[in-house]
Amino acid sequence: LVQAGVPESMWKNLVTGCTSAVASRFSPPVKTKPRRVTLVGGRGMMGHFFQQKLSAAGHYVSILDRGDWEQAESLLEKADLVLVCVPIEHTIEVIHKLSKYLSPTTALADIASIKTAILQTMLEEHSGPVISLHPMFGPGIKSFLSQKVVVCSGRGDDAFGWLLDLIQNDGGKLIVSTPEEHDQMMIAVQAIRNFKTLSLGVFLAEEEIDIRRSLDFSSPIFRLEIDIVGRLFAQSAPLIVDIMLATSERREAIKRLAATYNRLAQLVIQNDRDSLIREFKKTYSILGEEMNSVVEESTQMINTLSTLLAARDVEQKQPYFVSKQSAMPSLRSRSVS
Repeated sequence: LVQAGVPESMWKNLVTGCTSAVASRFSPPVKTKPRRVTLVGGRGMMGHFFQQKLSAAGHYVSILDRGDWEQAESLLEKADLVLVCVPIEHTIEVIHKLSKYLSPTTALADIASIKTAILQTMLEEHSGPVISLHPMFGPGIKSFLSQKVVVCSGRGDDAFGWLLDLIQNDGGKLIVSTPEEHDQMMIAVQAIRNFKTLSLGVFLAEEEIDIRRSLDFSSPIFRLEIDIVGRLFAQSAPLIVDIMLATSERREAIKRLAATYNRLAQLVIQNDRDSLIREFKKTYSILGEEMNSVVEESTQMINTLSTLLAARDVEQKQPYFVSKQSAMPSLRSRSVS
């Protein structure tokens, strides 16, 4: 590819894509007996994702949603696993509501983004196996490949071995944590990040920025920022807001972030170049070593995005050619077979 003059960004993307496909497709299957699983709130996006994964692995999946509580006893009592997939503001309430139907041998888990209070509630309400999970990804993900799932142990971890194996076999990475550490980390990973992205989106709307036109001028980094803003606003507003408001610690951290924004903005307004440079250097002295390691990763993201955009331009300019090329592999495969 190099000798043929193919740009490095393109062949690197090709190699990365092939590696990912191999890792996803050829993982050894986990041999496990079929389990009866009830997904509480299973008609939501994350519930649907788990339904697909569990069903594909041969497990018997039932759904208990808002209008199904007349069937709660039959759906919960004989389940091997009950997985709570409802929005965080309803999670504790739902755990209280379903606990009376559970058998002592039923394994109970949740996938909410708060762990301490929810895990404690499950341990108090249910005498059987309990674990608290947090998938660190959102809508649109098709597999666990390279996706992280935080695991907070509760009671009887062995009862969840088959579920954790399923996640790992599909390429997922398990991050073991205490619920307290998880909740502390989510202040930065979720609450502050969502507030920053929400603020940028609100500002762009208030300034009446022509987003479509701005992309004609944009660097890859700006385009990634816009992609992130768009992805946030494509999700459920209550979900995003509740993540930010979930705990007093999250709200206080957002307050401190806003104060930092204001302090730096004042330096800009005052045209205080020296102070801004000092802020930059001071921050780099603290974060620099760790931040350096992500430069290669972000460069790969930019190269991948650039390749995607180039392909999209070709599709728009030469749709007939692209459609013909897309059909060729299937014709060749027929002739070979």
